[in-house]
Amino acid sequence: MASIGKIARRTFLIGSAAIVGGVAFGAYYVSRPAPNPLKPTEGEAALNPFVLIDRQGVTLFAPRAEMGQGVRTTWAALIAEELDVELDQVRVLHGPAAAAYYNSAMIGEVLPGKGYDRSNFMHSVAETLGKVGKVIGMQVTGGSTSMVDGFERMRAAGASARETLKEAAARQLGVARQTLRTADGKVITPDGTEIAYVDLAVAAAALDPVKADVRPSTEWRLVGKSQPRVDMVGKCTGTAEFGIDVRLDGMKFASVRMSPQRSGMTRFDASAAEQMQGVQKVIDLGTGVAIVANNTWIAMQALDSLDIEWEDAAYPPETEQIFARIASAFDADPNSEMRDDGDVETIPTGATEISAEYRVPYLAHATMEPMTATALFSGTRFDIWCGTQAPIFVQRHCAEAVGLEPAAVDVHTTYLGGGFGRRGEMDFAVLAARVSREMPNVPVQLTWSREEDMQHDFYRPGAIGRFKGAVQDGKAVLLDGGIATQSCTQQTMARWMGAPAAGPDKGTVDGAFNAPYAIPNFRIRGYLADMAVPVGFWRSVGASINGFLLDSFVDEMAHAAERDPLDFRLEIAKAEWGPAATCLETVRDMSGWTGKTPDGIGRGVGFTYSFGTPVAQVIEVVDEDGTIRINKAWIACDVGIALDRSIVEAQMIGGMIYGLSAACFGEITFAGGEVEQMNFPDYDAIRMHTAPVTEVAVLENKRHISGAGEPGTPPSMPALGNALFDLTGTRVRELPFSKSFDLLI
Repeated sequence: MASIGKIARRTFLIGSAAIVGGVAFGAYYVSRPAPNPLKPTEGEAALNPFVLIDRQGVTLFAPRAEMGQGVRTTWAALIAEELDVELDQVRVLHGPAAAAYYNSAMIGEVLPGKGYDRSNFMHSVAETLGKVGKVIGMQVTGGSTSMVDGFERMRAAGASARETLKEAAARQLGVARQTLRTADGKVITPDGTEIAYVDLAVAAAALDPVKADVRPSTEWRLVGKSQPRVDMVGKCTGTAEFGIDVRLDGMKFASVRMSPQRSGMTRFDASAAEQMQGVQKVIDLGTGVAIVANNTWIAMQALDSLDIEWEDAAYPPETEQIFARIASAFDADPNSEMRDDGDVETIPTGATEISAEYRVPYLAHATMEPMTATALFSGTRFDIWCGTQAPIFVQRHCAEAVGLEPAAVDVHTTYLGGGFGRRGEMDFAVLAARVSREMPNVPVQLTWSREEDMQHDFYRPGAIGRFKGAVQDGKAVLLDGGIATQSCTQQTMARWMGAPAAGPDKGTVDGAFNAPYAIPNFRIRGYLADMAVPVGFWRSVGASINGFLLDSFVDEMAHAAERDPLDFRLEIAKAEWGPAATCLETVRDMSGWTGKTPDGIGRGVGFTYSFGTPVAQVIEVVDEDGTIRINKAWIACDVGIALDRSIVEAQMIGGMIYGLSAACFGEITFAGGEVEQMNFPDYDAIRMHTAPVTEVAVLENKRHISGAGEPGTPPSMPALGNALFDLTGTRVRELPFSKSFDLLI
């Protein structure tokens, strides 16, 4: 891992000097193609890492984790568009852990700048920097980067495969390739003769791949249109294989008990468990205990019989002590000052000054499918089946756990029953590997209980935001914000690569420093709390915090200026960036916003720019005999190019629901060093009867494509808070809102 650590330290610095160094690093090594991981057998042909053809037909590889966001469908459509096949003609698989499947877009996000102000040149720099991903194994699904990553690459892969098949046909027929065309998985000659791809594949695989230009959008058949989901039938019929569905011959089942204080283990007594019928083995993991049994329920019951003593937590044991540590970060120098426009130290003469402090809690990912992995260790080989967002990292860490080289480890990525960043971690897979090593030649499925899951998450960190602002003559003239929290990036990079990210932490202030608002005096600073509470990437990461902190305060500024909150935002957005203003105008028109609501109804607007996508939302709440129900929602987003409009709409609604769940109910608290929430009765979510009727507008005004999986989450929280203020006149600056309002549950 040492070399990976060196690359990580050089690559994940933020700042112009570090970026230049990252691009210059190993230029030839970084730019050369990654080897094709597909190993065809006789009768099969792998034309590139994304297209394999055999006698049964065409298989497309879409190696981004499918966790309900539709990535497998859209990636396949991008390839199929250029390959001239229909989606119902092909199989779509995830593919192995391999450098060829690196995420070319994720590393480019470390570039400095707000994002919406990125020039075409800087986009090119980001693409160049992204090639480092193949060196460090960045086969990661996250950061709303899958479509940004795949848009050009997958079309190019399909076009190359198409032209290579045509070249094979041309040589077979003795004609020029340019005289041939393709359709429905066939090469067609001018006289109408058809040759199926399956009859050309082996010959095509023997040729050097032909480079080809992709087609213009005016010729698209699949891309840009809503497609039937390739995973729909399997999921509707129950035949889709998630991690928890894996079944192998002779399989045993295990569960694990680790420290609820995220600490070490001093002693344990397993005598009672060892006497239970169906228990196969008790495994001392050093920092916890695993039990292997004939089924998962027996394993979990046996764990409950253990007598274990744990070490104390390495972080403050109580919630308020943890937040006191976060607040103390304000006493140190800021880690970042990524926006510092004008002079925020001087309040303009005659301006009205306001200030506020906001607070958000720690949050769990709470994926519906509990953490699970199935492992098989033979002594010389290791296989693991699991839903993972980071296959290469799983491969490397599991290899270390079982004492093998990564090349001896095969990762089989299943469907994910929810990820949201949680399945970008390796802990659940590594624990399965460690259990498997103690049970050679026996497949073992390790499944966590919900309680184990909730207490051993890598949480969205709690945060405190302190803001001051000034308005004058109805306009925003000053906004100065400080955000204190733990760094998800530093912790996650240390777990992934053995080296924490250095430099200013862009993710901590995302959604705040890059808010596309033209305020002449505008500063955002980030303060990092050094603390051992485990934190990680949660859907929309820093923007999930700062959407609520910043945009709620902007709403307060609007009211202090005696302005309509939507018009107030629209004015400062229009002066900064057109697509942001258009989103606000669109959601205004969709919702019929007037700025006035009748008694018993409240409306609030929220706006956040994150992951390259501006999203505006209006939330409507109603008072029903003292109980408040979220009634309606309107969303307007701009993804630049909508590759599949129905998937974008679904992701915007899903992201909003995820954010509303957190805003209403989500909270992780600590007592005695242990997380208090254990299961869904303690950590509730929006249900069908509490979800709003929602309308979505998908815009395409931006120059470049951007993601849809995460940007719908951040604006939902301030939009709801602002709606509750409109309804009740009470401004609540701390989540979840269920602590302050009687919300329908």
